[in-house]
Amino acid sequence: MLRAAIFDLDGLLVDSEPLWRRAEIEHFASVGLHLTDAECEETTGLRIDEVVALRHRQQPWETPSVAEITSRIVDRMVSLLREEAPAKPGGAHAVDLCARAGLRLAVASSSPLRLIEAALARLGLRERFELVVSAEREPYGKPHPAVFLRTAEQLGIAPTSCLVFEDSLNGLVAAKAACMACIAVPERSDPRFALADVVLPSLEALEARSLAAMIERVR
Repeated sequence: MLRAAIFDLDGLLVDSEPLWRRAEIEHFASVGLHLTDAECEETTGLRIDEVVALRHRQQPWETPSVAEITSRIVDRMVSLLREEAPAKPGGAHAVDLCARAGLRLAVASSSPLRLIEAALARLGLRERFELVVSAEREPYGKPHPAVFLRTAEQLGIAPTSCLVFEDSLNGLVAAKAACMACIAVPERSDPRFALADVVLPSLEALEARSLAAMIERVR
């Protein structure tokens, strides 16, 4: 049966994707790489160090290093999250429903841990989650399932007993590769989200009875 609910962070609980695009556009421009919002959206759900490495392969620069650009983007994001990151609609509602359904709660994100902590503090949700896991120290980020498998391991729960909430395609692929059920809340329509067990227009649309039915179906 389902025993845990694992929430992504960026784009699902916090509306941070516009902030990520702003930070990336700003710092990539400093090395001569001028990205559009649409180009930044192509890497949604990927770990930031992997994004920077990808951009360096596409258009190499000499200095500063890939690691330094990554660090600058993360520093900028911490500042933006603390100052202005808005909550996504329905996040607290979904967390409440999962808690009332008896599911243990965790966050599993591609973002560095200090970004996750800053965002959850901004939202006032940190104390709701038993466990917070970052993919920053995993060999691979999403769409690899490592961060979800690590979360299940630390919870002491089988992956097949976990329900993931995701907004990105990379996150959905990672959840399914981990053999987990997944509720997707995509930003825009994409036929590939048919891979999800349930697709919602927002977390506000999550209902107690539909969540209970999903728990029963998986059981």
